[in-house]
Amino acid sequence: MIQALVPLALLANGIAAGVMLGNAIGLAAHALRLPYPGYVDLIKFMWPRYDPFLPITNVLAFGLDIAIAVIVHGERGGAGAPGLFGLSAVLLAVLMAISLLKNVPINKYVIALDPASPPEDWSERDPRASWKNWNQIRVVLSMAALVANLAGAAVLL
Repeated sequence: MIQALVPLALLANGIAAGVMLGNAIGLAAHALRLPYPGYVDLIKFMWPRYDPFLPITNVLAFGLDIAIAVIVHGERGGAGAPGLFGLSAVLLAVLMAISLLKNVPINKYVIALDPASPPEDWSERDPRASWKNWNQIRVVLSMAALVANLAGAAVLL
């Protein structure tokens, strides 16, 4: 069973990490340059495409990491591979918490805006810098989780 779970965990985590990195160096960077109407339109276009895709891949990788850590620990004991897959699960849990507590509320705020009519206090409420900062943390966590997963897989080889 472990021969099927490890590739699935690597696939789910790798896809999520790649999409998040691509977003961070491409679309999210572009969003910072857009005027208000273009930014709101971009988020309204992107958010339903990235959500639920990224949450599903991150939850899948998280669940698989936990399952692998438990199975491998039960079969072999020790802290090598189980510890690495467990570390990946912890990193993904932190990533998902940041998503739920920081990035999702910002996205919900932006998609509720009218692109044709910015709030009068937009210059004070513009969430792009905050979203970018939290997203960069999530990208680092996702990449670190992928490295931990790859290291765990290498230990199992």
